[in-house]
Amino acid sequence: MYKFSGFTLAEVLITLGIIGVVAAMTIPVLIANTRSAKYRSQFKKTVSTLSQAARLSDSLYGFDYGGITQVCGNNAAEEHPDTRMSICALLNGTLTGATYYERVTELKVRKNSTFENYSIIKGDFMNGDSSRQIGNFRAYVLSDGTIVAIYKDLGVASCSLPIGSSMYDVATNMGQNMQHCVGFIDVNGTTLPNKEVTCSSGTNSLTKNDCVVKNDAQHMTDVYPIRFHDGVVEPASAAAKYVLRTAK
Repeated sequence: MYKFSGFTLAEVLITLGIIGVVAAMTIPVLIANTRSAKYRSQFKKTVSTLSQAARLSDSLYGFDYGGITQVCGNNAAEEHPDTRMSICALLNGTLTGATYYERVTELKVRKNSTFENYSIIKGDFMNGDSSRQIGNFRAYVLSDGTIVAIYKDLGVASCSLPIGSSMYDVATNMGQNMQHCVGFIDVNGTTLPNKEVTCSSGTNSLTKNDCVVKNDAQHMTDVYPIRFHDGVVEPASAAAKYVLRTAK
């Protein structure tokens, strides 16, 4: 005679229920952490790409963001740093595979079965100046789909900081030379949420260093304000700074 043993139906159902509860608790956290790591990595990569573009332009053509003397012209996509000292000429001469748009709103966002003009949900930085309307930004879409938006009047004054000063000085005492040297990076292109990153705790101040951005869908989002100056690109908000600082 053989004796068979196994689980009862009740035991199986209880086990499956426990697994379901654990999965419901952990899967959202895993998804949030994965999304956060992707956003951080892409932001860091794009900042590095734009900073390298400035240094390459300085080496090849003799000017970086601090040496820009002209705004982008009517044929911005055709400008070249050999003949024009604009940010469009700089990026045209140093970026490979990027596509220029006169206005970032020319990009289309798919929502359900329709397409709408690109827009963003603003946070503290983009709402902090009335000139930062979405229609005031030009755009480059990089070969990986990342959007780099540039304020349309960048070039009316040099994007350069005095020796010994920093972005934190700009935050507390905005110089005339830096007020137009702004932009933003949308790390996943036109894909939603198209929302400016915000602090989940602390203040959105570059001078206080108390901003923290949680890995949740409300705060860890895909749009990061930046400033162009000299040979680098840096975060322009405390939230963007936190994300870049904690990126691996």
